[in-house]
Amino acid sequence: MPDLPYSLERTVSIKAEPEVVFRFFTDSSRWASWWGAHSTIEAKPGGKVYIRHANGIESLGEVLEVCPPEQIAFTYGYASGKPIPPGGSRVTIRLRRQPGGTQLHLRHEFAEATVRDEHVQGWRFQLSLFGNAVANEVFAEAANRIDAWFGAWILTDDRAREEALLRIVTSGICFRDRYSLLDGIADLSAHIGAAQRFMPGIGLQRKGEIRHCQGTVLADWIAMGGDGQQRMSGTSVFVFSPDVRIDSVTSFAN
Repeated sequence: MPDLPYSLERTVSIKAEPEVVFRFFTDSSRWASWWGAHSTIEAKPGGKVYIRHANGIESLGEVLEVCPPEQIAFTYGYASGKPIPPGGSRVTIRLRRQPGGTQLHLRHEFAEATVRDEHVQGWRFQLSLFGNAVANEVFAEAANRIDAWFGAWILTDDRAREEALLRIVTSGICFRDRYSLLDGIADLSAHIGAAQRFMPGIGLQRKGEIRHCQGTVLADWIAMGGDGQQRMSGTSVFVFSPDVRIDSVTSFAN
């Protein structure tokens, strides 16, 4: 490998545990989910790295080091030889556990400063795709969790309601709307119980598909009265924790 005196570095936070994040460097189907269809990786020293970018350009490399779930290093170059020949640069990715998930640190080393500069925006874009690919898998059940959230609002039995919430929210759940400033399961459950006493029979339902980006979800909803008539509608913003529990909800009525 040539001397590589120039480098770019980028650090991002991923809302998933390191063991989950690392799979996207060792499993070819997951590798392809953020690089492009037909991209593959052999996650062992000497293993082949193949990337087929969305524009058809091909990149090649060789795995240098694999230390799950903390670090992977591989060479990186282009099949065409330009602007980097195969084996002409080195990528090192390190993962560190942090509150709320994983800190990912990338270091890409180059032989030339101009080539390094050409890749700054490329990695900014690629790691954004990476974060979404991880989140799409981790939070695949987000819609079901949100449906369970709305379902808890119709429960009149205090114990059943609290047990339902315990399955889907964090202990420090925060709920905000124009009439609520709540923190914790006990506070939230008591508030839902009061809502049922003052508005008996009213229930919430999700309307349409959720919109998800890296652990934050927008969900439209409607409130139905016991007579089957719609009383109001709105949108809620859900923020999930890495273990796919709801950490906060902010609701807006139309």
